[in-house]
Amino acid sequence: MSPKGQDDAVRRELELIGGSATFRQVDRLKRFLEFIVLETVAGRGNQLKEYVVGVQVFDKEPSFDPRTDPIVRVQARRLRARLSKYYTDEGQQSSLVIELPKGGYTPSFRRNEVVVPRRSVAGALASQNTVTVAPFQDQSPGGDLAYFCSGAAQEVVHRLIRSDQLRVIVWDSGLASIDDEDPNLRETAQRLDAAMVVCGSVRKSRTRIRVSVQIVDGGSGAYLWSEVVEGDAVDGEPADALDIQDRTACAVAAKLEESFGPNSARRGFPRATENLAAHNLYLQGRYHLNQRSEESLRKAVDFFEKALVEDQRFAKAYSGLADAYSLLGHYGVLAPAEVWTKTASSAASAVMLDESCVESRTSLAHVRSTQDWDWLEAEREFRRAISLDPRHATAHHWYAVSCLAPMGRLDEALEEILIAQSLDPVSSIIGREVAVIHHYRRDFETALESIDHTVELNPHFSPAYWTLGLIQEQRGDLDESLAAFQRAVQLSPGNPRMKGALARAHALSGRRREALELLEDLRALAGRRYVSPFDLASIHFALGDTDHGFDWLTKAFEDRCFELLSIRVDPRFDLLRSNPRLEELARRLGLAKA
Repeated sequence: MSPKGQDDAVRRELELIGGSATFRQVDRLKRFLEFIVLETVAGRGNQLKEYVVGVQVFDKEPSFDPRTDPIVRVQARRLRARLSKYYTDEGQQSSLVIELPKGGYTPSFRRNEVVVPRRSVAGALASQNTVTVAPFQDQSPGGDLAYFCSGAAQEVVHRLIRSDQLRVIVWDSGLASIDDEDPNLRETAQRLDAAMVVCGSVRKSRTRIRVSVQIVDGGSGAYLWSEVVEGDAVDGEPADALDIQDRTACAVAAKLEESFGPNSARRGFPRATENLAAHNLYLQGRYHLNQRSEESLRKAVDFFEKALVEDQRFAKAYSGLADAYSLLGHYGVLAPAEVWTKTASSAASAVMLDESCVESRTSLAHVRSTQDWDWLEAEREFRRAISLDPRHATAHHWYAVSCLAPMGRLDEALEEILIAQSLDPVSSIIGREVAVIHHYRRDFETALESIDHTVELNPHFSPAYWTLGLIQEQRGDLDESLAAFQRAVQLSPGNPRMKGALARAHALSGRRREALELLEDLRALAGRRYVSPFDLASIHFALGDTDHGFDWLTKAFEDRCFELLSIRVDPRFDLLRSNPRLEELARRLGLAKA
């Protein structure tokens, strides 16, 4: 192919990628790809450096320093993953492949090779309640019931989307032709990331209309259920088309909702307050709680307390207050001893006011694990909360991170956190925790992919950069680790945990002087506010000062620091596994190996 011919092919491929479903909702990545491709086509590929991309694509100021702000590297990893997904799914038949090699920002172009289809990563996150409805097949002799088939499928969709228990995905008619006698429903379901497919067909005689409807497992392609609905016909036309379509939809909805509990939409919800002001204050409290910054957690407490002034018997507000105080301790904003009583009493009040409230039960379970270290009782409470409302994302989230992971049950923890993410896919904190669980499992590449996604979702979320730093530390990329922690400090300048992580990274990188300076800053800061002993212990361990490290770890135990819950599974402790003092602490936490 001539140079001009290749340039034209590259531009056509770039247009196809930009219009694809894979890139439809990621404008920044499209802009990134377009810039580097067009610069390369124009012969300026050798000028594509990190600084240039940051300024031209991500609108950074001229003072942008790639060493302290890893946005370009993070987005480059996301772009590579998106391109890989595109060529695995929509771009399988493309004659040309655009790739972004690791370690640089100049794309390469090559002729396509046959790619074996596989399910996208997102498919693993599809929850069991995700369903799509395929167009029904017209199997009548004359093929003249297309209108009836369309109506039947639409009636099923209409009925399913009314259910709080189901998530209905739009069928993409371009993925499988329903005119085929045997459309590949399994492949289509996987591309749509649907756990189940509803499909059906219609047959007729002069006096009867028969609708056969099935539910197919999206992962295996196996039939899960089948039903037949019949109605009268007059000269081969349905006598009452609406009635047959309605009965078909009702049969499908009844079967699917049965899988999630026939009364689940009515269970797990507390007494609804009639005070609109209290309800609105509660919602604002939950919003701030989910931001996970020091300022937002304090605001959450304020909103929940104001909600309780409006309605003193509002169980959800007590639950929110328990969660807010708990997280103020977990994130090192306040000393755990300062929040113990408020956390426990608020959770108890929530349950006493409404024992069937899923939020209340989740708060109580969280107290049982993180504060009481009563793992068996915590698990019972988490399971009870989930049984009240299987769609409550926080119950799955905290069950994974605060109960299953500490006990070393990482496969179950991963399953629960992925359920939480499927229920709340835009949650930054849940996305961060997915990466944390992969990190605990020593699957650092998957952890990196997960945390990159979270950074893309919320580029100003400092806990994500903190986790990114931990992952890069375990991958041995200490420069990237330092850059991530520096970004976390920039986003949360007064947070001792971020400074502690940066100090540890300096120590591991051989920058002892910088580590000691930050350690001294934290000690001075401890005279004005709470600084977690766990963070100080981590720095001493990285400096090779094991004795002082365990002194501070013992103090963390006395403070009942949240970070200790990961002592069995956190890779940061791997070099200390043979030390009997670590095993003794695990035993006292109730987490000794069986």
